[in-house]
Amino acid sequence: MNYYITDNLAGSVSLKDIPEVEYAALYNDLKERLKQDSYHVAHYFATPDGNRLRFYILLLDDAAHKVMVASFSMEYYEDVALPSLTALHPALHVYEREISELYNVEFDSMPWNKPLRFPFNRRNRNSTMDNYPFYTIEGESLHEVNVGPIHAGIIEPGAFRFVCNGENVLHLEIALGYQHRGVEQAFCSTENHLRQTLLAEGIAGDSAVSHATAYATTIEKLCGKRASTALDVERTVALELERMAMHIADTGALSMDVGYQLGQVACEALRTMTINTTQAWCGNRFGKGLIRPCGTNKPLTAEKVEMIRTNVKEIRRRYNEVREDIKSSPTLLSRFEECGIVPKAEMQRIGGVGMAARASGVKRDIRASHPYAAYSTEIAHENIVKRQGDVMSRLMIRSREVLQSADYIEQLLASYTPTELSRPDYEAELAAEALSFSMVEGWRGEICHVAITDNKGAISTYKVKDPSLHNWLALAIAVRGEGISDFPICNKSFNLSYCGHDL
Repeated sequence: MNYYITDNLAGSVSLKDIPEVEYAALYNDLKERLKQDSYHVAHYFATPDGNRLRFYILLLDDAAHKVMVASFSMEYYEDVALPSLTALHPALHVYEREISELYNVEFDSMPWNKPLRFPFNRRNRNSTMDNYPFYTIEGESLHEVNVGPIHAGIIEPGAFRFVCNGENVLHLEIALGYQHRGVEQAFCSTENHLRQTLLAEGIAGDSAVSHATAYATTIEKLCGKRASTALDVERTVALELERMAMHIADTGALSMDVGYQLGQVACEALRTMTINTTQAWCGNRFGKGLIRPCGTNKPLTAEKVEMIRTNVKEIRRRYNEVREDIKSSPTLLSRFEECGIVPKAEMQRIGGVGMAARASGVKRDIRASHPYAAYSTEIAHENIVKRQGDVMSRLMIRSREVLQSADYIEQLLASYTPTELSRPDYEAELAAEALSFSMVEGWRGEICHVAITDNKGAISTYKVKDPSLHNWLALAIAVRGEGISDFPICNKSFNLSYCGHDL
């Protein structure tokens, strides 16, 4: 099987250099290769190419730190069913479902051929949320509980259908796709890189830094401009501040759901202190405006470096006290331990990523397997992994990563001397007929952006993968066999993104 071999630091690749293979060869190769834990798919999608569809796949070799790129084609209206890879490797269900939804491509023996997002440009207009084919289970002792799609407060829309035997959850199916934002198409509708950056920041507002970094790096590869070492350091600090803020917020949310008010208010205060640190740096609590292609408008100064170091040190000290209190509380442990378990084998089968996967023993982290920015030069990232796969494990991964992030920030800034950094370049010309990608480990997990340009250097296809795309199914698995009253803490322990899924 012929692949183009590259990595997460390399530049863009010409489309003519990407091997175009027969689907049968790709199918047979992935059939065997994806049985190995060291391989997983970063992205797999189709895009119109004249009178045909061209499919691209980015396969990650985590052990060798390589990215393997290949493609295949079929006539746009070719009435041929492709053998389904999902039938062998369930992690690919999200990709095949999207391809089927957008282009009516049939996958033979596909076990989960249901709509994924209900996007505005889907081919089958008769497929709507109103006729979503929820699974049903019949039995005199069974009943269904429907939650959503409209939720209380500020939660975004999503439908949850539980099949229960009394209080016990037998099955949960989650249907998303209520927000038809057209984010990927919006990237292609403008050549303004500033506008595209703002789109990236809005993919998932709580991951603005992560998605903006993925976008900026993707564009830099297309225009042949690599970020300086100093810019990489500052971006990495911003990424770790974002990770700290959101993990602390989730610690507080879990504390609230079990009535642990001290943990809740302490984490609310610390999360505020963290995002206020980001605001003092760039003017926005979520880091919007901080990450820009080819440069920055918000470089660190000596005063800001000292401010960040001082604040992070204090946040780390106080948060560690909350962490120790949680670990020593019998009441909290009785609610969190052995609740919402996702076994390692199941997490691997569905392609789980990020801290949720690591809590189940799946050692998957882009910072270690496909390093970028300062993780490729200044920091040798060490994965934090738990084995139990329960709510407590996901909480402990979060709490330890907060401390680890604080240590990384101190390591990066202790000897950092602010220097003059280049300004953003919104007019840079992009390579024509090329593919560029970037992977970032956001606080939820693996983010992947892919851009393809046309013969004039304009972006013709832009694909985004947020970690929530994989992990919503992990939440459905986590609640099986649990009391329905435990769903809120299971849900909070993942804290997945509706808008990250509903592109």
